Parts: sequence; structure tokens; C-alpha cells
Amino acid sequence: MRVTVCRDCCCGSARKVPCLDHDEQIRLLGEVAEVRVTECLDVCDQANVIVVQPTPEGRAAGGRPVWLAFVNDGHATADVADWIRAGGPGLAPLPPILELHRFSGPRR
Repeated sequence: MRVTVCRDCCCGSARKVPCLDHDEQIRLLGEVAEVRVTECLDVCDQANVIVVQPTPEGRAAGGRPVWLAFVNDGHATADVADWIRAGGPGLAPLPPILELHRFSGPRR
């Protein structure tokens, strides 16, 4: 499974999100998925943004990428990691707590 983590002008910024160890967030997610760090995803008002991609099995089961906003503390990061361990998009239902973070990504 792949997780895309936005790290640019706002996401990953200690100035905008001071209560999170941004490097630790990437390390924790890297324990359960391949982490791809990217530049701006154009949703700066919702920093920190993470996109969870389904595995091939998850995609075959109907899973699609899930965009998560405001993943700004260790608890939210742990919730994302737990969902990935359970299978992620298409294979495990999105926990209710993560539904609060879910949003539609920008159309490009």
C-alpha cells in the first residue's frame, strides 16, 4: 500500500502545525506502508493532508484513494496506521473517526 504525504508550504510546517512531530508521522506511516512525500497538493487550508492509495486487491474490491485532512496529531496518525494495517481502502471500512478527516481531493 502507498501513502502520499503532503510536505510543502503548509503541510509539514511546524509554523502552521506546531503540535506534531512531522518526521515521526512519516516514520510511523512508513512502518505500515510505502510513504511517498510530495510537494503541495493544493489543499493548504486542510494541512496536514495524507492520501491513502488502495492495494491492487483493494482496488479490485472497489477501493479508491482516500484523502484525509487535518491529520495533525499522533492519535490521528495512529488511526490512519491502524486502518492501513486492517487493509485500507476497499478491504477495511474507514473507521468513523477517520470519516471526520475524509474529504474529496482537488480536481486537476
